Amino acid sequence: MSPAASPQRPVLGTIAVVCRRIGGRDQVILVQRGKEPNAGWWGFPGGHVEMGETALQAAARELQEETGVIARPLEYLTNVDVIARGETGAAQRQYLLTVVLCGYISGEPVPDDDAEQAEWIPIAEIETRGLQLLEQVADVARLAQARWRALNR
Repeated sequence: MSPAASPQRPVLGTIAVVCRRIGGRDQVILVQRGKEPNAGWWGFPGGHVEMGETALQAAARELQEETGVIARPLEYLTNVDVIARGETGAAQRQYLLTVVLCGYISGEPVPDDDAEQAEWIPIAEIETRGLQLLEQVADVARLAQARWRALNR
């Protein structure tokens, strides 16, 4: 089958969730997308898993590329299905994102690569800051917070 005739398939991606306690509050790094898809929207750093790397490795690489922050991938938290549909309801593109909890090592978030902005955001304020959030960001942040706290007891 020629590449042009190949059926479309979901794309494997990964997102890095880094939790850190700053000023007495649990925070995560969020980035504002600078490019389509989702330009202007806030979510976790992430991107495509490259051939030959694990999703854990890809999460750490994407985090560093987008923010300059270095972190160690700890474990998979969950998966997030992202399906963009057209006006007729047909799937236009689809991603399966592996959510990777990462342990902070060093650096402060500075936007790079395809990130317009990058910053630590208190988890308790994610939904009240007026940020244009990608779907499931707040739920994933709370899940990561609970797991991160359990690992750091």
